[in-house]
Amino acid sequence: MFKKFAIAVPMTVLALSSSMAFAAEESRSSINITADIPSKVFHAQPVNPDFGKDERMQYLVGTGSLTDVTGTYDIQHTLGSVGAYVEGGPQPLFNGNPAQNIALTYTFNGVTLTGVSQEVVGDTESNGGMRAELRIKAAKPTATQVGLYAANPVVIFDAMPRIP
Repeated sequence: MFKKFAIAVPMTVLALSSSMAFAAEESRSSINITADIPSKVFHAQPVNPDFGKDERMQYLVGTGSLTDVTGTYDIQHTLGSVGAYVEGGPQPLFNGNPAQNIALTYTFNGVTLTGVSQEVVGDTESNGGMRAELRIKAAKPTATQVGLYAANPVVIFDAMPRIP
């Protein structure tokens, strides 16, 4: 009897410890989920959800200019037109020295944006929803404008009410 008990106890401990070893090995995956569901009355959002996260203006050696940044937006306002502006006014490309700024021109649906809201999509066009392009164009850099430049503009879209 003692021999059976002496063998059974170590076997039980071995079985329990091996199952604990299996439990210690696990893999977890954290998943962050978001959903941005636009209003049926007013919305202005990029078609590409990654637009604006890390845009790059490529320097073209042959022309000495920078490529444009463009993004297509879905726009709708069933109760009027849509306005837009650049918060704080058009932001330049900046390298730390204000004398070296490179001017940027912002246009939405062909309308040049400023620091003041103005209509960029008319009442009729925005009622059923449409797509329009945001384009950011840099002035041609001079020979002394070299190095890393950055800008962090914020474009604001306004729901402009219909005027009776």
